[in-house]
Amino acid sequence: MHSYLDVPNFFSGIFLVDLSPSLCEVARKRFQRLGWNVQVVCEDARSFRLEDHLEKLGDAKPATRASTEYASAISDLIYHADLITMSYSLSMIADYYNVVDAMVRLLAPSGIIGTVDFYVQSVVETVGRNYIGGSFNRHVNWLSRVFWRAWFDCDRVSLEGARRDYLEYRFGTKKILDQRNYLLGGIPYYIFLGCHCERVFARTQQLLETVDASCTESPPLSPATGREVILPLLPEPALPIEARSKAYQSAIVNLSANLPLPSTFYQNNQARIHYDEHSRKHTQFNQDYLYAFTWEDPRVDQRLLQIKDDDTILCLTSAGDNLLDYLITANPRRIHAVDLNPNQNHLLELKVAAFQALPYADVWKMFGEGHHPGFGGLLVDTLSTHMSSQAFQFWVKNTDRFTASTSFYDYGGSGHAIKLIRWLARLSGLSGAIEDLCKSKTRNEQREIWSRIRPMILSRALHWALVGTEWFLWKAAGVPATQRQMIVRDSSDLPFQDPSQKEALTDATGEAMWDYIVNTLDPIARDTLLSEENYHYLLTLTGRYTRRPKAHIKLSQPKAFSGLRIHTDELNEIMDSMDWFSPTSADAKTQVMALNRALKGNGRILLRSAGLKPWYVQVFEEVGFSASRVAARLPGMCVDRVNMYASTWIMTKVGEVAGVATNDSSLRPNGPS
Repeated sequence: MHSYLDVPNFFSGIFLVDLSPSLCEVARKRFQRLGWNVQVVCEDARSFRLEDHLEKLGDAKPATRASTEYASAISDLIYHADLITMSYSLSMIADYYNVVDAMVRLLAPSGIIGTVDFYVQSVVETVGRNYIGGSFNRHVNWLSRVFWRAWFDCDRVSLEGARRDYLEYRFGTKKILDQRNYLLGGIPYYIFLGCHCERVFARTQQLLETVDASCTESPPLSPATGREVILPLLPEPALPIEARSKAYQSAIVNLSANLPLPSTFYQNNQARIHYDEHSRKHTQFNQDYLYAFTWEDPRVDQRLLQIKDDDTILCLTSAGDNLLDYLITANPRRIHAVDLNPNQNHLLELKVAAFQALPYADVWKMFGEGHHPGFGGLLVDTLSTHMSSQAFQFWVKNTDRFTASTSFYDYGGSGHAIKLIRWLARLSGLSGAIEDLCKSKTRNEQREIWSRIRPMILSRALHWALVGTEWFLWKAAGVPATQRQMIVRDSSDLPFQDPSQKEALTDATGEAMWDYIVNTLDPIARDTLLSEENYHYLLTLTGRYTRRPKAHIKLSQPKAFSGLRIHTDELNEIMDSMDWFSPTSADAKTQVMALNRALKGNGRILLRSAGLKPWYVQVFEEVGFSASRVAARLPGMCVDRVNMYASTWIMTKVGEVAGVATNDSSLRPNGPS
């Protein structure tokens, strides 16, 4: 602790409590040698009271004096500690229930408790516990559980999970981290930071209402179960259950079961909304994100939507780049970022924390160059306080994405494409030409260099062997099968829902994908200057951006992200990109109806499609929207700096649909989706 702060001067009083006389004597000698004024108390932690020892410190005020209300509700003590630490001690205490209860009474209302200790647990023991702050690396395999439990039993150290479980039950979780000490054979240990979790409903109502009000502008998302438990507990007058957020509903369920709130409620930054990390719809992504950068042009979004400072925007998180651009250029009142993949939101949290807590030089190294050798230290010392417990765990596990010799942008699904381009450039001897392309000062110079590179990048052999394959399109480019079919049907003019055309569709796939890629890249090389204005392709080819300090100046302001809410969910429990839906399923209509419900009158949806005439436009028109195609990428045209989508549409809400009436008292998003 002393390496992070001046311990003897930072605290007004320090007490060390231990039941072992020999250990207390060792501690006294050590503090005398250091010259620290620490009161060493040889006493049972269950009975320790600060007021019994305050006279030894004279006029000092070493503890927080609790209010009468707090003292009567939580504790019978007069003075309370602002910080309590327990280092490898909980596992050695026989009567740990009473010790933990004593810590609850001793901790000040706004105090923090920190615990580090050994443990062994199976992930099965954590299922259904939404208050533990994540279980990213918590699982210990059966063999290790048996071995370490037997090993520590020899020293009377007990590793049963109940000790940690009770700690997490009695305190709200701010941060949790599960690690292994591989120097000593991989011993599992955890670090816990907690605070008070008042279980009295009246005391938490204001917090719940505040969080709920900030996230119910998004489409109402109700859990399938728990309704019977929640309804009797809602205060009067109450919004209907359908208008409550999942975060609020989860909190009510926890309170009814006398459990702490989900850990997101105790974070310093409450932008991240609670989600069920054990749900299969979230675990399907195997703890990785698909996009390390965003492939849509936000400059076009601004031009088409004319975003204003009183707008509310609902958008897909992806890598978070576009919503950061919205904050820089338009600063809308609220942005709701939604993504089914929790790891995409972990990435967004990291970017937000970096802009809020780090100087421009560090932000540039991380996201401009994709490499920062000191990222691990920054994460623990500076960034962690701005992140949710789940996001913090994810980045501790993936620290090497910034510290390795490779670039941060080489990871995730999009990293496959970047590494492929780099490998092909080396193999064909064009690395120098690609570097020159990205340094071109004029479009004419860029076009001349492109004519030399094009035969390699747009090689038909490469296309048939790899780029046009289903595996590459999904894993590297994030193109699902339904979107690929839209491209093929536009090219071949085959009917979309005719099953008899399946064989013809397969035969036409190769040529259609070839034409699509050519119509994407050729106009980009001809009409946009990569070195100055097209950071999308500059990053893909070089693995880095161009310095733009203006973004950091704006986003480093104290309240720059006060309007951001991060949701790990779907719209109406289905996938959240229209191109991903099958025309034979009712899912698209279900989602469009959910969007109708979410939007206020004349609210707009901006969407991009790989098809020139997407089949679902008719669905929008049937469910209260007018459709307008605002861009069409015809052969040879460059519609934006990405040029990846065949068409861009704005859907404007012009009417309600039966069963999807808008609650006039609720705030509704009117920006892009």
